[in-house]
Amino acid sequence: MVSAHTPGRSPGRRAQSPVVLAQLGDCAPLVSAAKALLRAPFDAMREQYASAVRAGLIERSLLASARFEHKLGALERTTLGPWARRV
Repeated sequence: MVSAHTPGRSPGRRAQSPVVLAQLGDCAPLVSAAKALLRAPFDAMREQYASAVRAGLIERSLLASARFEHKLGALERTTLGPWARRV
């Protein structure tokens, strides 16, 4: 088997066709929408916590807020894995 070597590419790697690259580009909005949909429950929990603080049901505390965000972030990373937000 003879393979043509394209300058600037490693010899063992095949070039992807423009069709494949276009199809991958078409998936980007779908992936973005899926991530937003999966993250929505965690955003809702953050909003509920903020609303409870504003209403006076939960004390206004930076430490309590940090603990809540830490626990919710850990839950989000555990649940969504590689699709979770990274900071």
